[in-house]
Amino acid sequence: MIESIIITLFPCVFLIVLFGGGSLFERKNIDMGGNPPIDKRSFIFSKYSIIVIWAIMVLHCWDPAFWSLKAPALLKLVAFYLWGFGFSLLFVGRFGLGASFRIGSPQEQTSLKTTGLFKFSRNPMYVGVYATILASVLYTLNPMALLIGIFVVSVHHKIVLAEEHFLSDAFGQVYIDYCVRVRRYL
Repeated sequence: MIESIIITLFPCVFLIVLFGGGSLFERKNIDMGGNPPIDKRSFIFSKYSIIVIWAIMVLHCWDPAFWSLKAPALLKLVAFYLWGFGFSLLFVGRFGLGASFRIGSPQEQTSLKTTGLFKFSRNPMYVGVYATILASVLYTLNPMALLIGIFVVSVHHKIVLAEEHFLSDAFGQVYIDYCVRVRRYL
């Protein structure tokens, strides 16, 4: 029961922070949505697909009969900690970006974040998303989560590449030097 509550709280609180932050941004006349750096339909579909994967995990933890395969206890434990790790990266990354956070490329001037988690990964929030996807697949052993996860990771990698191009144009040599020092993911 406690495990199910924890698993459920992480995505719920993150989505509240994400969309609640969007309202705060709107009050300051900042479009948190930004511009999709790739095809808009793929971009939006992949973002909402993450929520589907999280929902599969949540549904499974409350009703294991949701999917007939049962993961071994050790695999579920690993997945549980990976879930927490992924959401930790999402929360810390989101707050670390502050007013520079966008879902897409910003339409106005922002600052390049290179401190905190961004000293170790140029994309800690994407690493967090990937970790939560892997956690859901391992915890549920659901092939639908796996297929959606493969789609999300492949589209999000394209998003990362497009965002890198944008950041290189926006910040020039400062960003290029940053890329030399810090890896894309880990």
